[in-house]
Parts: sequence; structure tokens; C-alpha cells
Amino acid sequence: MTEGKNMIENEAGANKNIVTDEADGKTETKPLNVPAEMKENGDSKAITEKVSETVAEKEFEPPEGGWGWVVMLAAMWCNGSVFGIQNAFGILFMYLLKEFGSEDDKDLQFKTSWVGSLSMGMIFFCSPIVSVVTDMLGCRITAIGGAAVALVGLLASSFVKSLGPMYFTYGIVFACGCSFAYQPSLVILGHYFKKRLGLVNGIVTAGSSVFTITLPFLLKVLLERVGLQNTLRLLSIFMFLLMLAGFTYRPLLPPTSSKKTGLSKVFNVNIWKSLGYRIWAFGIPAALYGYFVPYVHLMKHVEERFGPDANKEVLLMCIGITSAVGRLIFGRVADYVPGVNKVYLQVASFLVIGLMSMMIPLCTVFGGLIAVCLLMGLFDGCFICIMAPIAFELVGPQDVSQAIGFLLGMMSVPMTVGPPIAGYLRDRLLSYDVAFYLAGIPPLIGGAMLCLIPWVERRRKLRLAKEAKESPQKMLEKSSSSSGAQGEPESVI
Repeated sequence: MTEGKNMIENEAGANKNIVTDEADGKTETKPLNVPAEMKENGDSKAITEKVSETVAEKEFEPPEGGWGWVVMLAAMWCNGSVFGIQNAFGILFMYLLKEFGSEDDKDLQFKTSWVGSLSMGMIFFCSPIVSVVTDMLGCRITAIGGAAVALVGLLASSFVKSLGPMYFTYGIVFACGCSFAYQPSLVILGHYFKKRLGLVNGIVTAGSSVFTITLPFLLKVLLERVGLQNTLRLLSIFMFLLMLAGFTYRPLLPPTSSKKTGLSKVFNVNIWKSLGYRIWAFGIPAALYGYFVPYVHLMKHVEERFGPDANKEVLLMCIGITSAVGRLIFGRVADYVPGVNKVYLQVASFLVIGLMSMMIPLCTVFGGLIAVCLLMGLFDGCFICIMAPIAFELVGPQDVSQAIGFLLGMMSVPMTVGPPIAGYLRDRLLSYDVAFYLAGIPPLIGGAMLCLIPWVERRRKLRLAKEAKESPQKMLEKSSSSSGAQGEPESVI
């Protein structure tokens, strides 16, 4: 028996179910909300199931540690290996150009950049589907299956001899597997932590920053010594370890699909009833058309501007370091910003990211690029770390999972098409300058759209307050008219 003994009683004749909690010497009796149709039909089995479910939910408390620390490390490995490889694609990009390129191909940059763009885009595109599958099958099965698919995709990529198959093996199969492995790693944390969930989430998401810092240097050494194909095979080991990490996701709560019915498993219409969420869900993708461009094309731009001997990898390291710092700092700052005003932090992030993208072609010394990447990484961390808190403020805790899932799905379009457009401009203009200038415009436009959210939410709250104030008056009027019709005054108090 656990602390907090529960007794369920049925009052004879009144058919009232109560749950009595005894803990720390205190006894509290609360009525259990049993549907009226169950009471009327005398459905004792349904009542018992309802009572048992309520008691089970009330008793559950995350262990705040124990095996949860192992789960945290496994989730950190997942976050790092998935997004570390994605963020380091700029290194692979240059070797793909050499491996599959032709001097006569005027669209080489455009075609090659589609490999990385498809990969990053598919991770987000699959997010709504992954949310549903995780609800149905649980975190462990979804994560292991996803890692296995990612392993097959990355290993198959090491055997292809042209860009066409690489679009499928790396851009689709590998990325879809990563998506199914990634999202459960965040969901499972709520099974083990509640009070420390913020700290644990910070540590887990810092995994991508750690890998973004270290992986470019490792890839450079591997690519120079063993070549592109063998490097991809060695990276497959990361996916094998990710599959093993999925076995640690021991669930403490059952899958939630049994609590949902019909289309709500796939499409939660409640989140789209919020105008604030709709603006957010369209404003964020609008800002991201240029977001992934530096991760794909910055390495090649540096090589063209400063020569092949330039220490290109240090730029990704700078982005990774300050991104980790930004997640910790702005995550803490967001705790002190009330309500949807947290959106202004994302507005500031997009403003800085847009301006820094435009600054890249203006940097004539390598030190200037380092400063740009440091600022870009810092506000990239700000943008990422406050997505969940903003979603919570806009739609509430019950709908936040699907709200984030559908947002990530909508983000897949700009994340996919942005880098190929930049590559096309480079092929036509023989320079990345215009591509980086244009990449800075969408964040400014998207940030301006997000400024509407606090105003919209204030109007919504004022309207709800007005309606709440008018409701008692309407009740009084209705009661008075009813009393007049019966000829007998009734008290409304």
C-alpha cells in the first residue's frame, strides 16, 4: 500500500460515489464526477472503471530521479545525435559536391542542398503523425522503431552513387526515422520528472548544442581520412546507439489514445479556435524560410570568400556554444515574463537572426563572421527554448502536445525550401551574397506578425471578462421572467 490510502464508497440509495484520501493524518472526501447516464443506467462496471482511473491518476507522482536519470541521458543522446548530424550538414554538403558534382552542372548547389533540406524538413513534417503514433504505441516502441529506420536510411546512404537515391535514403528514410525517435525522447521525460522537468529539459536540449560543437571537427577528420561513404557508415553507429537508448524509455503511464475518440486522435480542432495560436502557427513558419540557410551554405560561402584553408568548423562551434547558453539564459528569463508576452522574446530572436543573416556577406574578415555566429546562436537558443511555454499560454496544458506537433509540421515547408532557393541563387549569380540578404527578410516579417499575438490575447480576455460579468445579469433576468410566468417569486440566491 502506498502513502495516501484510497477508499471508494457507494452511498446506498443516493448513488453518490466518493473518493476518500487519507494522507499525513488528514482525511479529505471529494465527490467523484460520474457521468449522469452511468448513474441512471446503473452501469456499475463503468462507474468502477471511472473511479479506478481517477484514483490511479491521483496516486501517480513522478519519481523525480532514479531510473529517470538514465532516461534523461538517453534522451540527451537522442537530441544530440539527431540534430547534431542535421546541423553539421554543411560539412557533408561540401563533400557531396565533390563526390557527385560535375563542372558542367550549373545547378549543382541547388540540387545538392535538397539532400539536407529534405532531411531537416521531414523531421518536422512527420511531427503530427509521430504525436499520434506515440499516443497509440507508447514512447519505447515508437523510439526504437524510429531509430531502426534511421539506421537503415543512413547505412543505405553510404552505398549510393548519385544524388537521386540520396534524396530518398538520407532526405526521407533517415529523416523520418529521426523524427519518430526524437519526439518520444521528450514525452518520456514527463513520466519521471515534474518538479525538475525544466532542468531536465534544459540538459536534454543542450545535447544538440554539444554535438553541434564537436561533430564538425570529427566529421572533418573522418571525411579526410576515410571518405564520405565510410563516414556515413560510422555515423550509423550513432543511430544504433540511439536504438539502444530507446529501450530505456520504460513508461510509467499508459498510452493516452484510449482517452481520445474519433478524429481527436489526429486533429484537435480546439487549438485552431484560438486566433492567437493561428497567428503563431503561421507566423513562425513565415519566419523560417531563411533559418536553415546558414547551416547548409555557410561553410561553402566561407570557403569561397576566405579560401579552402579557413577554419570553417569553428563557426558551427560558435553557434552551438551560444545556442546552449541562450537556452539556459532565456529559458530562465521567460519564467519572469507574464503570459503571452513571452512572444516578444521570439520577436527579438527573429529580429537578431534576420539581421545577422544579412550581415554575413558584409563580413570581410573572419573575426566578423565569428561575432555574427555567436549572436545568431544565442538568439537561436532563445527561439527554441520558449516554444513550449508560449504554446502552453496560447492553448492550455490539455492541447499543448498537438499544438506543438502541428506547428512543427507546418515548419517543415520553409525549412525544406529555403536552402535550395539559396543554392539556386548561388548557381545563377555565382555568389551567396544575395541569398544571405534574402534569408534575413523572412525572420523580420514573421517577427512582425508575432507582435499581434499579445494584442489579440488581451482583446480575447477582455471579451471573456465582459461575458462573465454579463452572465449573472442574464441569469437574473431569466429567473425573473420564469418567476413572473409562474406567478410566484423565486430567490436566485
